[in-house]
Amino acid sequence: MKLKKIKPGLQQALEENGLTESNELQQETFATIKSGADCVIIAPDGSGKTTTIVINVIQQLVSEAEESPRAIIFAETKEKVLELEALFEKFGGDTPLQVYGVHDRGDIDYDKNYISTGIDVLIGTPNKLNEMFSSAGYNVNRLKMFIVDDANAILKARHDTKIARISDAISKTQRLIFSDVVTERLELFADKIMEEPNWFEFDDEDHDQVSEI
Repeated sequence: MKLKKIKPGLQQALEENGLTESNELQQETFATIKSGADCVIIAPDGSGKTTTIVINVIQQLVSEAEESPRAIIFAETKEKVLELEALFEKFGGDTPLQVYGVHDRGDIDYDKNYISTGIDVLIGTPNKLNEMFSSAGYNVNRLKMFIVDDANAILKARHDTKIARISDAISKTQRLIFSDVVTERLELFADKIMEEPNWFEFDDEDHDQVSEI
């Protein structure tokens, strides 16, 4: 996959899994995301938004686990949490990132104990992440990326208050929102947790090279 200054190990892992060409979404957003700027990215289902998240998190994070996560990803459901975990495993290559997913059906005490051993990326449903951050004191000073995937579906379920509460506790981090459509609720949410984000919008014709989620 030809993206400017992509880590060699990540590029090799992508190509080994059949992603030899980046699509318009990935080409247009990669440099801006890599710069650390806040972004709202709008693209249809099947355009590779979730793959784009995984690529950029692997690209950004230094490969050593710390006590508190350096990337948090909100996912709509348990199934989406598992999909994201699988993509990190698939594209992680030689990058030893510690990735852990939590969801509403999991055991919160087990999850807390596992996270305390040191992870890099925490993926979870809004309910579970809100519960965990409300009951445990995580050090968010090292957090580099705060990401909301499938934002339209998450906001429809009225999880925006939970996510904003966690965001408010974080003074400085990169915030990324991915959605299939722009809605008034999405715009209000972006205004609440971001300052002057970059907006990217893609249609069905822009992602014909991608078969990933």
